[in-house]
Amino acid sequence: MKKFGYIHTLVIFVALSLTFASCVKNDDPTPPTSGLDKPINDFIWKGMNSWYNWQPSVADLANTKDDDQDAYNAYLNGYSTPEDFFNSLLFQKGTTDRFSWIVNDFIELNNSFQGISKSFGIRLSAVDISASNDLIIFYVRYVAPNSPADIAGIKRGDIINALDGVIMNEGNYSSVAGKLSNETVTFSIVTENSVLISDKTITATVISEDPVYFKKVFTDINGKKVGYLVYNGFRSSYNDELNAAFAYFKNEGIQELVLDLRLNGGGSVETSAYLASMIDASAGTETFAKLTFNAKHTNQSGSYTFQNSLNLYDANGIDTKVDETINRLSNINQLYVLTSSSTASASEMIINGLKPFIPVKVIGTKTYGKNVGSITLYDSPSSDYTKESTANSAHLYAMQPIVFQIYNKLDQSDYTNGFVPDILVEEFRYWNAILPFGDENEVVLKAALDDIRGLSAKQAKSLKFSEIKEFDVSKLEKRFDKEMYINDEFFNQ
Repeated sequence: MKKFGYIHTLVIFVALSLTFASCVKNDDPTPPTSGLDKPINDFIWKGMNSWYNWQPSVADLANTKDDDQDAYNAYLNGYSTPEDFFNSLLFQKGTTDRFSWIVNDFIELNNSFQGISKSFGIRLSAVDISASNDLIIFYVRYVAPNSPADIAGIKRGDIINALDGVIMNEGNYSSVAGKLSNETVTFSIVTENSVLISDKTITATVISEDPVYFKKVFTDINGKKVGYLVYNGFRSSYNDELNAAFAYFKNEGIQELVLDLRLNGGGSVETSAYLASMIDASAGTETFAKLTFNAKHTNQSGSYTFQNSLNLYDANGIDTKVDETINRLSNINQLYVLTSSSTASASEMIINGLKPFIPVKVIGTKTYGKNVGSITLYDSPSSDYTKESTANSAHLYAMQPIVFQIYNKLDQSDYTNGFVPDILVEEFRYWNAILPFGDENEVVLKAALDDIRGLSAKQAKSLKFSEIKEFDVSKLEKRFDKEMYINDEFFNQ
């Protein structure tokens, strides 16, 4: 069985090269001499036919579909946009396959995988705080350091009842939340009684977020040293920062670890294996996770093992070819993981992959439920669509389809509905009392610390408490946020 090693390298372009400077991303390039009128659709079909996890289950991806060139060309021409065509090929779109997508700018995609994106630098939750559904508010979950939101003075726990002066309710929520896609937005910060404190007008800029957001050691929790880490994304260019956090924990001699993945939608599979290695030295170099591909790529199926060293990547996600010894903890007998519905893919892989080795206690709310992963497919037939460097220069389309499923050492992978918490703590019910990360009384962290103390966690109950409900947050999620991926470095080394 193949064991994956150097896998995740992403090249970030500060500006488009001359090769791409004149391309029109939404238009097909000049049709080739083969007579194909929709060459982008041809790339989409052939890439999906080769790699898609559910290829055998999609009739239009049958291997015989392109046997009759004229019929095949007519089929490709039947779709007006590459997006429409791609979506037509997804297996049970929205249910079984909730995750595959296509982009018209893979440079933006690659940047996002390293935490570089145009953003306000803010993460929000939406809460209906009235029984009559006539008052929906946002509370601030997270603010990225030095982001537009941070510079404007917005902080975790702030309450927002309006965007661009429009107060939110059930009837207008969708349109108001849609304003978050605008480049400039005014956020109305209010008290819990909706009294205006201030309006903050901010403009999105390109920011780079360090996912190793916060670390702390509590020196006496029932006589134990407890490490606490807020980790917001599995980004390979920050492997050294992650390892440095565990050097801190190791030097402090922590005996318990609370890993806060509430905002972590996933990322690099390789980095997930490194984090697992940091958490549990006793796992040695055993199997952490297994990947299975479709029948056309069984030779790619293999495993990730726990490691003693990691690969270092520069700020552009390029492998420096320098290794660093992993700081592995040897005193942790149980892992506490703080979760939410935003906890997905590579984060869930941590829970699933470590469970055969140490007890993992999940605290918070149910995770997202993504046990599958993707690769980026480019219009590069010579590399079976995996190599960016040979991509067709006439357009920037790329696909991120699901191509593999993740299992742990015991071949367990049944968490498509998410991991149910061992201790349920619904943060949104405390919308008017959201404390900073690392505050010992912050409601979800407190539940973990109380469990270490031997105390049972209970949510306070009241009529008002029970009336509060979390509203749809899909419009608030960051683009490309819930990913678990490997890329062309593995397939082309």
